[in-house]
Amino acid sequence: MSAATEKIGAGTRCILAPTGNRVRILEEQTRRNEMMKKPPEKPKRVAARSPAKPAATVAAAAAVIIRCDVSADRSSDSSTSASSSGTGSIVKSAKTTSSRWKENGNGVVRAAEGVGALSLSPAVPLPVKRCDWITPTSEPLYTSFHDEEWGVPVHDDFKLLELLVYSQALAELSWPLILSKRAIFRKVFNDFDPTSVANLDDKRLPSVRLLSEPKVRAIVDNAKQMLKIQQEFGSFSNYCWRFVNHKPIKSGFRYARQVPSKTPKSDLMSRDLMQRGFRCVGPTVVYSFMQVSGLVNDHLVTCYRYNQCSHDFDKVPTAEDEAALVIA
Repeated sequence: MSAATEKIGAGTRCILAPTGNRVRILEEQTRRNEMMKKPPEKPKRVAARSPAKPAATVAAAAAVIIRCDVSADRSSDSSTSASSSGTGSIVKSAKTTSSRWKENGNGVVRAAEGVGALSLSPAVPLPVKRCDWITPTSEPLYTSFHDEEWGVPVHDDFKLLELLVYSQALAELSWPLILSKRAIFRKVFNDFDPTSVANLDDKRLPSVRLLSEPKVRAIVDNAKQMLKIQQEFGSFSNYCWRFVNHKPIKSGFRYARQVPSKTPKSDLMSRDLMQRGFRCVGPTVVYSFMQVSGLVNDHLVTCYRYNQCSHDFDKVPTAEDEAALVIA
């Protein structure tokens, strides 16, 4: 054959060499025919896989997660540093998920969920309201006197004499100064025992430098007249309380400017005391005595002691009650 290939029937066969290639061609033809007779194999199903993410994308996602965790762990520290630096900025956590509130056992209201929630401190008690003449700069001794003694009903004669002496001393001294020298007053006047004060030695009186000499002598003379009143009325307390029908007068003033320096009641009591031989007991002195001894409740209605002094009157036994107990 001169041609490189020849056609046999409908097929085509290759000529590889001048001799010996016919057997190989026949074997290949037989093998091809057998393969065509076999049923075709079903293709295997391969599970679809998502394309692999680039390494840069994975690294970026990991960095975001790390930043979120760090901000959640340090949210409280960041809030504290922001407030202390004075910038006024508020650090919000990425994990804040709710604004519901609840109260714990300490009375602190906090957010039920969320890292960046605000918290409220417990309620701070407000300061009590006192009379206007007691200010934040008032001396503690004076404030305590207002809270514990001034305006409290008194029925003890020793105490009444002491308060009368202090009311007379207001012409020369102030309340804070009188209270600072209270221990000296009690020592000089023998705890204000009317009998002891009435018997003070006249030679000793000039050495008492708490008040002027005329004022000290007036205190001694008043103690002598008090002994006479005790014999007539049973006690100096009964004599004093009869001017207010044995019940404190509630003034009910709202402002300090409304509080008077004297009243018709103090005028009446002052005149009666002078007629009995008392000295240095003008209407102003007597009204100060009525205020401090609780005969008049001149605490302002806005003062927390206004109602308490009225309740204290119901608790304090009168001289008549004590005498009834002794007889029983």
